[in-house]
Amino acid sequence: MYLMAMIDLHSRFIVGWSLSNTMDTDWCVRTLKNAIEKHGTPEILNTDQGSQFTSDDFVGTVEKNGTRVSMDGIGRATDNIFIERFWRSLKYEDIYLYSYENGKDLYGGIKRYMELYN
Repeated sequence: MYLMAMIDLHSRFIVGWSLSNTMDTDWCVRTLKNAIEKHGTPEILNTDQGSQFTSDDFVGTVEKNGTRVSMDGIGRATDNIFIERFWRSLKYEDIYLYSYENGKDLYGGIKRYMELYN
C-alpha cells in the first residue's frame, strides 16, 4: 500500500492524504486537488523526484494553481524533513504496533492516527 500526505510546514498540520494500492500519477493529482479544495492553494509545493511527481500531469496541476514546484535533491531526505519525521512517527506509533491485516483496516488505522496527529 502507498500513502501520500501533504504537510503544512508552518502548522505541521496534515492538509491532505490518501492511501492506494498503486502509486500512479492520477492518484497523486487527485490527492493534491482534494487538499487544495479543502485548505487552499499553497505558495510552494515540495515533493521528492518520483516519476508521479515529475510527470507533466502533476507538475501542470501544481503550476495551474499558481503554486511553485520545489523538489528534493537526489538522496536528500533532509530536504523534506518534516514529512519524513511524520512518516517515522506514523510507522512507530501506529503501523508497526497494529500490523494491519488488510487495506481496509490499514486505512481506518491511518485515518484515526491522522485525526489524532492533527
